[in-house]
Amino acid sequence: MYLLSLNKKVANELRKNIITATFNAKSGHPGGSLSAADILSYLYFEEMNVDSKAPHDENRDRFVLSKGHAAPALYSVLALKGYIPAKDLKTLRHIDSYLQGHPDMKHTPGVDMSTGSLGQGISAAVGMALSAKVQNKSFRVYAMLGDGELQEGQVWEASMFAGSHGLDNLTVVVDNNNLQIDGTVREICSPYPIGEKFRAFNFHVINIDAHDFDQIRAAFKEAKSSKGKPTAIIAKSIKGKGVSFMENAVGWHGKAPNEEQYKQAMQELEKNGEVSA
Repeated sequence: MYLLSLNKKVANELRKNIITATFNAKSGHPGGSLSAADILSYLYFEEMNVDSKAPHDENRDRFVLSKGHAAPALYSVLALKGYIPAKDLKTLRHIDSYLQGHPDMKHTPGVDMSTGSLGQGISAAVGMALSAKVQNKSFRVYAMLGDGELQEGQVWEASMFAGSHGLDNLTVVVDNNNLQIDGTVREICSPYPIGEKFRAFNFHVINIDAHDFDQIRAAFKEAKSSKGKPTAIIAKSIKGKGVSFMENAVGWHGKAPNEEQYKQAMQELEKNGEVSA
């Protein structure tokens, strides 16, 4: 019960950070950042072996945000975890800020891979997982993809390699909010059935509600115990989760809130925080 409450509180703070960052940037991608918040909060505060005081520890777990446009979510959780100062979130996308529109591993502590060109992040994650196997290292690698990103052929090349080499230290999470910049993924270029596709590439597949922490915890525990195959967690999520007027609204894929919308969003999240406290 304590962990559940902590997870919810962290995720809510993460969402407030996302709204604050995109509002101050006057640009960015709040919708897909909000949908990923619960899983990111779980990964960084319960699942992964990481330490903000040792961001380059060679034995640390790795996380790759393959859907790099959701950088506000990654920066927000890195701030909560102590990698970067929370006040710097207000500099998102500003000239001379190290918090660029997409993650940059050279300038941002805690970022394991520079991403943004869709499809490339999972390829890097597969390379990291292979490296661990070759070096007999015990660290695990986690990659988060968007469902629209599955339209990139490179995703399936990387998956073919991971499955054929039995990279069971790799967990791929698909943030399945069913919306991309121009509409639903089903209407534009359907990736469904997602689970069956990953199974065809020799993945162990788990389907969950991306906002249910009991399901999230059980899925990552199952992924760790699965041997001989990488795991794909298909996480059914709500784009814009936590902010009423952003939820399931395709228009909030890449648009920042104005001042009135910012105030409303923060008020809603403050109330959410009181409920989860």
